[in-house]
Amino acid sequence: MAERQQLEAALDFVREGDTFCVTKLDRLARSVADLLAIVARLEAKKVSLCVPSMSGTQALDTSTSTGRLMLAVIGAVGQAEREAMLERQREGIAKAKAENRYKGRVPTARRQATEIARLKSEGIRPPEIARKLGIGRASVYRVLKAAA
Repeated sequence: MAERQQLEAALDFVREGDTFCVTKLDRLARSVADLLAIVARLEAKKVSLCVPSMSGTQALDTSTSTGRLMLAVIGAVGQAEREAMLERQREGIAKAKAENRYKGRVPTARRQATEIARLKSEGIRPPEIARKLGIGRASVYRVLKAAA
């Protein structure tokens, strides 16, 4: 999972007695385990978590027992929704592949192989080629390796 530097900085910054407010739980954590780990970090620093207005429900505040219960339930429901969505996505892709309709992502770097080779022959380094063409540096190296 990608490192979330700003979240880490915010979690390091909070002090005892603070309240850590977020607008949406799904922006804070990627899973129930992730959410509970973040809450545990906050609780270890004696910081409460607050979600001021969740759609259709009262505000969530982990400084209360009801708030902690709501947090666990809402986090579990959110994770279940995400897992169901991913499962439907996988099923849709499998069905499309079976019907020979699945094309996948368009390989942008391979389409630019001649341009990558031309820029490399001009002495431009792969990181700069990647910036100029708006593709990943690893993609540039992969195309250059395949061409060698």
